[in-house]
Amino acid sequence: MKKIILLVLVVVPFTTLWAQGGSKALFKLPEANLQTMDGKPFNTKNLQNDGKPILLTFWATWCKPCMKEHDAINDLYDEWIEETGVKIYAISIDDTRSAKRVMPTVNGKGWEFDVLLDTNGDFKRLMNVNIPPHVFVLNGKKEVVWQHVGYLDGDEAKYIDVIRNVLAGKPVE
Repeated sequence: MKKIILLVLVVVPFTTLWAQGGSKALFKLPEANLQTMDGKPFNTKNLQNDGKPILLTFWATWCKPCMKEHDAINDLYDEWIEETGVKIYAISIDDTRSAKRVMPTVNGKGWEFDVLLDTNGDFKRLMNVNIPPHVFVLNGKKEVVWQHVGYLDGDEAKYIDVIRNVLAGKPVE
């Protein structure tokens, strides 16, 4: 009985936080140093989209669901930009050994969104990303309002629905 009560006390607050995620910020985007694919430094404070939503997706070259997710998003990206103005940043969490595969992967796939490298894992830790793919939607103030872990075919439809709700000022689920 004590275990059940403890479980309820631990799970319910997180469920409530998630349910209230709506247009309310879960947390402000933290600052971290990343790199562009050509090796230039990039700080997360420079993630910009003129007050429109941003979709961050954490991924790795060894992650098959990440590849499927990014292919699906890339197929829809032009439509999403036209409809919502969303900007996508794909954050590679490949370490220094596997980071050399990022550029060939991105170029080979023809992904059109911006790709940044988090080879030291600082941003991943600050965002509490444990396993890719992990997607965050930010409002125009760079506040995280929604997140999703994992990928199944069709999840990209959830992402655009959340982005539409953020733009409309509606709660997100």
